[in-house]
Amino acid sequence: MAKIAINIATGSLQQEEIIVGIDLGTTNSLVAIIHPESKRPVALKEHDKRPLVPSVIHFGDNGQITVGEEAKQYLVTDPANTIFSAKRLMGKTYHDVKSNAGALAYKIIDGAAATANENKLVKVQVGETFYSAVDLSSLILKELKKQAEHILKTPVTKAVITVPAYFNDAQRQATRDAGKLAGLDVLRIINEPTAASLAYGFGAPSNSPKGGGQATTAKTIAVYDLGGGTFDISILNISDGIFEVLSTHGDTYLGGDDLDAAVTEYWIGEYKFAGDELKHRQVLRLKAEEAKKYLTANELFESVYEGVPVSLTREKFNELIKPIVEKTIGSCRNALKDAGLKTAEVDEIVMVGGSTRVPLVKKMVSEFFGKNLNDTVDPDEVVALGAAIQADILAGNTTNLLLLDVTPLSLGLETMGGLMDVLLPRNSKIPTRASRQYTTYKDGQGSMKIAVYQGERDMVKDNRRLAEFNLTGIPGMPAGMPKVEISFLINADGILVVNAKELRSGIEQSIEVKPQYGLTDEEGEKMLLDSMEHAKEDIGRRALTEAKTEAEQLLQTTEKFLQKNFTLVTPDEVSATSLAMQALQLSLELNDKNLIQTKTEELNDISRPYAERVMDQAVSKAMAGKKI
Repeated sequence: MAKIAINIATGSLQQEEIIVGIDLGTTNSLVAIIHPESKRPVALKEHDKRPLVPSVIHFGDNGQITVGEEAKQYLVTDPANTIFSAKRLMGKTYHDVKSNAGALAYKIIDGAAATANENKLVKVQVGETFYSAVDLSSLILKELKKQAEHILKTPVTKAVITVPAYFNDAQRQATRDAGKLAGLDVLRIINEPTAASLAYGFGAPSNSPKGGGQATTAKTIAVYDLGGGTFDISILNISDGIFEVLSTHGDTYLGGDDLDAAVTEYWIGEYKFAGDELKHRQVLRLKAEEAKKYLTANELFESVYEGVPVSLTREKFNELIKPIVEKTIGSCRNALKDAGLKTAEVDEIVMVGGSTRVPLVKKMVSEFFGKNLNDTVDPDEVVALGAAIQADILAGNTTNLLLLDVTPLSLGLETMGGLMDVLLPRNSKIPTRASRQYTTYKDGQGSMKIAVYQGERDMVKDNRRLAEFNLTGIPGMPAGMPKVEISFLINADGILVVNAKELRSGIEQSIEVKPQYGLTDEEGEKMLLDSMEHAKEDIGRRALTEAKTEAEQLLQTTEKFLQKNFTLVTPDEVSATSLAMQALQLSLELNDKNLIQTKTEELNDISRPYAERVMDQAVSKAMAGKKI
């Protein structure tokens, strides 16, 4: 364990090691710090520029990568190689996002075969290179880091990054990984509603220099956060500096992008633009975003596209977006119900996210809660400002807030390919608990090795093994059928208890690991430094290992499928599959991640049609003569 109690005044943290707050957004991102003189949070910006950095990435033909304002110009001129809304892909599978794939101008790849694992995370293909959401987000974070260092004239290596309250473990870990790949030591991942509340001064003691100087009376806050690509509503109870989330509700695929899409679809239907539909959608999407902003203060938006006048009244805009806003109100209703509260019991409604500037959004939210809204802090900056306050707390500059003990290094398990699967990230507050389900990868597998590791590297061989035991007696079942839940519990004394239980049979086993895990502070610091120095190498090795593991599983699955259904597959399909399998097997020997993923996708494309056909035939046969 380690206490987060770093104090600049004592010299335990070098002055140049500033801890920044980062809002990694769907549409825009930004960095904030506590101003050394005013002691208030401020967003970092160049002299004549906005603090917002568009979350857009362009991949040029010459390998040049452009991020931010410069990259936006390529949304129209080179849409296939220009990535936006990467945050929407964090921790997502292709199955999660395929219904929205049409709104994206770039190519997203199904990481799973029709006959294999459906839980592979989605990837983006640019030319012959494949990028994960972590890769893409790390590029945005690198740009933020570079700009912050340019403005502050000092290295920036430590950060607090915000995420939506409903982000799951996979999405939070993906955000943490992106920070590490960008060269940042992510001290804490905090919820955006909590950050917004901090920025407004709720929960700050009256003698604190942070926030708005609110008294520490108990308050119930509703944080309505409508960003570019995500929406969430959180109900918080704040008393004496303690933030308790009573409930949260939202949608990772609902935001300002959807308001723009509604206008885009309207214009395409209204004006019947012919030709390159992809180009039209991109240009009109940007015009729709322009119209949304313009109609905030005006009644009519007019422009010209392809020689055709396009227009939109505020009345028509409200009509188009009302169903989307009503969805957010439904979430507000559910969040209140989950919290066991009525609208009258909410003291403040805090508005977060650029899309909350839309007059209809303000009107409907105010009417639902029956009171005026609190939007005195810039909705685009409020989350980053709150993250800066949290960073300042971690730096030890706010001494009247108690910080609990935290885990000094990440704790996790060894998975296929020797990868480290983190269950408890470093700086997790204790006591704490986390669990995850695993399964077997061989038919009839009767045991599973549970190896517990501590460290920040992606491969377990670079981390420290704490304990190992075998869960035996797993009933013989086909691969993927057993469900083994492994849970980590760290109690208030810092003792880690690891428990493994096969859920179908009920067999279980556990082991205790003592506090501190035998590490000195120097050893812990060295492990952290190693993880930073080798971040790019580690991420590359992890990506290669994951690609190889996926390819090997696909080869095994495809071979089994053909053996079982040989008579139902045509000779031409068998021949094409055989060639694709040979190509994939050869790519494994070359250790080229992008080549492996390309050959995996080619085998997927060949096997998917006949796999689906065979499965449809099997379902039809099973359902013959039955009524639904």
